Amino acid sequence: MAKKTYTEERLLIGNCLATLKTLPDNSIDSVVTDPPYELGFMGKSWDSTGIAFNTEIWQECLRVLKPGGHLIAFSGSRTYHRMAVAIEDAGFEIRDQIMYVYGSGFPKSLDVSKAIDKAAGAKREVVGVSNTAVGVFAHSGSGVEQDIEKYAKGRDITTPATKEAKQWQGWGTALKPAHEPMVLARKPLSEKTVAANVLQHGTGAINIDGSRVGTTQLGGGTMPDLRDVGAMSKEATGIDKLSFGQNPRPAERIEQPTYTGRFPANFIHDGSDEVVALFPDTGGGSFQKSSRKRKGFMLSGSEDNVQEANAPDNYGDSGTAARFFYCAKASKSERNAGLEGLPEKRPDERTETGMGSFDEKGVAKQSNFHPTVKPVALMRYLIKLITPPNGTVLDPFLGSGTTAVAAILEDFEWKGCEMTDDYLPIIKARVDWAIKEKKKEQPKLL
Repeated sequence: MAKKTYTEERLLIGNCLATLKTLPDNSIDSVVTDPPYELGFMGKSWDSTGIAFNTEIWQECLRVLKPGGHLIAFSGSRTYHRMAVAIEDAGFEIRDQIMYVYGSGFPKSLDVSKAIDKAAGAKREVVGVSNTAVGVFAHSGSGVEQDIEKYAKGRDITTPATKEAKQWQGWGTALKPAHEPMVLARKPLSEKTVAANVLQHGTGAINIDGSRVGTTQLGGGTMPDLRDVGAMSKEATGIDKLSFGQNPRPAERIEQPTYTGRFPANFIHDGSDEVVALFPDTGGGSFQKSSRKRKGFMLSGSEDNVQEANAPDNYGDSGTAARFFYCAKASKSERNAGLEGLPEKRPDERTETGMGSFDEKGVAKQSNFHPTVKPVALMRYLIKLITPPNGTVLDPFLGSGTTAVAAILEDFEWKGCEMTDDYLPIIKARVDWAIKEKKKEQPKLL
């Protein structure tokens, strides 16, 4: 039997309900995944199976996770609650909800006025043409591909034809999507305390300092940039082992560099002008000196007083409330990186990144035609937040392989499940690309 390749050893091909059963108990350190949102996604069968609401899949994730291991799973705003309940019913502890907020969502609202005219068989008068994205998907029943064609050619602006349509002009059925919630859950501890669990299994805590929000850009997000530190020699740092975003396991731990930046929050955004404009400038983010004490810290707006009171370093900063970790949606170049040799296909559905370029039929073609590709920087951040050093992250719904790419770039091991044959070449090519990119980051030995 031929030896398995790097990807074949880590990729479980088939329905995750079956393939996860091949993994040993307590063998995985974290789960980061983007399962189907169960919205029916324009009739796509894979998005209407109910798998994300199936307690059994999350029970398998619970089984393979080490005690105290964390899980992060994306969902849609309409269906999050059902997935979260299934995860909780499987035995997980719900720890938090993380929001990914963005400004590039497209309305998918039914135009009630147009629907009324259509039902009456009345023809609406065209009074202009618009090619703006706003309203492209506010249609009265046409498919997404037809809407993309309208966007490419210009969208007709019409006026109501019937009295009833005039009465309901401007009414619709849905809000513009602008956020995706994630559930943050944890497998119950096997030890009496978190401290004991961490020492025993290496799991149970989240990487606060390694995920602090700094001012240095890295892959579209703001976090401490330790790449230069990681490349420095022991002689220069006095530290035996340094790597970006990670520390050695507790048994190997030695003195670590000081992390700076704001305490990571359960809010992530895409940095778009539309989102940033929602937040006012809040000035100093701290308490008045005389107003409040907490756990021995006197919190104050004065820098001197904060230092004197030994207050945590996440107070006393200034700027807008949008100073959280931010990460733009995956660009066309990012989602197609490493796929130059693969054929282009039309996406299964309108992609999260916008329209891209259009062919003669008005529908964009891409080598990575998966419809819901998450940004690599976002997945790197989430993986690093909950995965212990040298740990293995699992994605039961690997899709086009973004979780694997992010894990490789962050020096973690990974395993993933995927049942769609069309995505397998994309996963392999993206993994190969990530391995090459990671090698570029390694310092050359003198």
